Amino acid sequence: MTLNNQLETAVKNTVEQLFSVRLENVEITLTRKDQNGDLTVMVFPMLRHIKGNPAVIGEQIGAELAKTDLITSYEVIKGFLNITVAHEVYLKDFNDILSQSDYGKSPVDKTKSGVMVEYSSPNTNKPLHLGHVRNNLLGYSVAQIVEATGCKVNKTQIINDRGIHICKSMLAWEQYGNGETPESTGLKGDKLVGNYYVKLIKNIKRKLLT
Repeated sequence: MTLNNQLETAVKNTVEQLFSVRLENVEITLTRKDQNGDLTVMVFPMLRHIKGNPAVIGEQIGAELAKTDLITSYEVIKGFLNITVAHEVYLKDFNDILSQSDYGKSPVDKTKSGVMVEYSSPNTNKPLHLGHVRNNLLGYSVAQIVEATGCKVNKTQIINDRGIHICKSMLAWEQYGNGETPESTGLKGDKLVGNYYVKLIKNIKRKLLT
């Protein structure tokens, strides 16, 4: 049962207890940011079934709800009953969600077209860095979220080892490398290639400025 359902049931029971009226539904919204509380119970719609001052009715309902474990405090502003939900209620909801391994997930519909999520496709002429870890986590998370909606997800990445960026690294190694290898320098291959790529770019910029 959702928090709104719990509160609606509690309000219905309270109204029936106080006024001998069984409401069909209760309007509940998020409390305005400039007011205290988490959720707001709309008292005005109840006036079709309950005669009286909406502020007084709200106060009576709030006082009864405060006796339960559902709320910690309440505030009545005209016909609006603002309530603060007990932390224990949120914790119970969270624990209920955690206990359901398939919460919020839909079964994969194999009749629908799949979705491809591509990440992180790093440049092959530079070393990996923390940004790639971030992109991997984001990409994987997006794939999991999309899959939870019932879509078949194919995770992939592009190994782009062709193009101008690779040619620049090759040219730099030919011009400045003197036959260096990862073994002879004690550097990882991606680090070595990245160093030459950076060196070439710096030299090109320097020549353009002179």
